[in-house]
Amino acid sequence: MKALVYTNYGGPEVLQIQEVPKPFPKDDEVLIKVHAVSINDWDWGLLQGDFVNRMMFGLFKPGKNILGSDIAGQIEAIGKNVRQFKPGDEVYGDLSGRWGGMAEYVCAQEKSIALKPSRMTWVEAAAIPQAAMLAVQGLRDIGNIQQGQKILINGAGGGVGAYGIQIAKLYGAEVTGVDSAAKLDSMRSMGFDHVIDYAQQDFTRDGKHYDLILDVKTNRSTWDYTRALSQQGVYVTVGGSMSRLLQAMLLKPWIRAFRKKYIRIVMLKPNKDLDYMNELFEAGKIRSVIDGPYSLDEAANAFRIFGRAEHKGKLVISI
Repeated sequence: MKALVYTNYGGPEVLQIQEVPKPFPKDDEVLIKVHAVSINDWDWGLLQGDFVNRMMFGLFKPGKNILGSDIAGQIEAIGKNVRQFKPGDEVYGDLSGRWGGMAEYVCAQEKSIALKPSRMTWVEAAAIPQAAMLAVQGLRDIGNIQQGQKILINGAGGGVGAYGIQIAKLYGAEVTGVDSAAKLDSMRSMGFDHVIDYAQQDFTRDGKHYDLILDVKTNRSTWDYTRALSQQGVYVTVGGSMSRLLQAMLLKPWIRAFRKKYIRIVMLKPNKDLDYMNELFEAGKIRSVIDGPYSLDEAANAFRIFGRAEHKGKLVISI
C-alpha cells in the first residue's frame, strides 16, 4: 500500500510516499481503508521531533514512521474479538498514540472509532475528531460555558476555532476571534461576532473583558490572559508552548485565590464526544470548515501550509 513515510526528524521535505506492507488487524482491531485524514499539531510536533515527542517516541529517529491520527474510512476486516463493528461500516476517529493514518490502510482499536453518519463526507469526518473534541471539552466540560457569555478564542482561524465558534453560538454567546489578518474574512464567515488581528491589536491590553477564553495557541503569559478575564472568568488552554502550560499549572491556585479568576488545562479525552458531534451534524447545527482537501501527493505542501499557520479551518488530505 502507499503511505506518507518519514524516517528522520525534520520539515515537510523529509516526507516521502512509499510502498509499505499492508497492516493486519489484531484480535481487538479493525482494518480500515482510509479515505481522508487531517493534520494536527501533534503530527507537526512528531515530524519536527520536538523535545517532548523525542522523549516519548524516539530520541534520535522517529519510532512512528507514518503520521496521521484523525481518520475517516471504511472497515475492510475485523479481529475475532471485535463486537461493535463489521466489515463495510463507515467510521471515523482519533488514533493518537498509534497514528498511521496517512496511508491507504490503518488498523484501529474499537475504542478509537465511531460510526460516521451517512450524510457526512469522508473529508468532513476526518476534520472532526481532535479539533472538535478540544472545542467541546474546552468550552463545555472544562470551561462550563453559560448562556449569553462573552467569549474569546485565541488562534481562532484553525480547526478548534471553527468548531468552537459553532458550539459557542449554540449557547447564544458573543464570540471574539483572534488570529492573523489573512484569516479574518474566513473567521467572519464562520460566525464570529468580532475578529482581531493579533499583529494590530493586543486583546490582553485593550480594556475588554471576557467571561471565558479558549486558547489554542498558549503563546502569552498567564498574567496577560487573566488581565482580559472578567471577575470569576475562566481561561482554558487546549495546548501550545510547554513553558506557558507549565506556568499556567503553577500559577492557577494563586490566581484563583487572589484574583478570583480560574485557569484550566484541557487533558484531551480522545473520541469522547463523537456521538455528540454526530447529533449536532445530523441536526444541521455543526459543519466542518475545510482547507483542501489535498491529495496524498500534495501532503508535504499541506504540511508546509500547516507549519506556517496559513490554513483556514481544518487541513484535510484525501487518500
